[in-house]
Amino acid sequence: MEFIDQNLMDYCLEHTTPESLLLYKINRETHLEVLQPRMLSGNLQGRLLSFISKLIQPKNILELGTYTGYSALCLAEGLQNDGQLITIDKNPELEKRVQKYISESTYNQQIKLIIGDALEIVSDIKLDFDLVFMDADKQNYLNYFKILETKLKPGAVIIADNVLWSGKVIQEVNSKDKDTVALLEFNKYVQDSDQFENILLPIRDGLMVIRKK
Repeated sequence: MEFIDQNLMDYCLEHTTPESLLLYKINRETHLEVLQPRMLSGNLQGRLLSFISKLIQPKNILELGTYTGYSALCLAEGLQNDGQLITIDKNPELEKRVQKYISESTYNQQIKLIIGDALEIVSDIKLDFDLVFMDADKQNYLNYFKILETKLKPGAVIIADNVLWSGKVIQEVNSKDKDTVALLEFNKYVQDSDQFENILLPIRDGLMVIRKK
């Protein structure tokens, strides 16, 4: 979902650094061959992820929710030369496709794709992350965040996607709508925390950028 007029969005894209040929290929093939292509970050959001990563210059990046790998490759653009990006997804059907895209990138030795339950995997990882991108199952956003709180050093950044959830966060909520309820709880928890500072950006479906103090 976009929150500004499409003509204005087109103007924004016209004045944004274009995606690489590989990212363009992933974008195009995802829309042609994969279900729910709107899950892909796309050029505007992808450039923002790349920009933030380049500003931070992270040693360790964690991504929760790989989809077809577009956002992982954007985030990898800011990695230190000896840095690594771990991306976790529960969908084994996309593993071969994602591995192919990673192998075609200049970051193929720095990105590790793990297929499995992110809650279990993240709990076992013994790394301090400088940058985290959350784009997995919305009902576990708060659970992920609470685990990551102990793995982040001051200055580390979490970016949470889809936190506006097609505008449902400001509409009357059906108690059976577990995703919206979970996102409302997550957004409130972050806003009320005195350990973090945050800004909610109305880009695409909403990006919450969170920095540990």
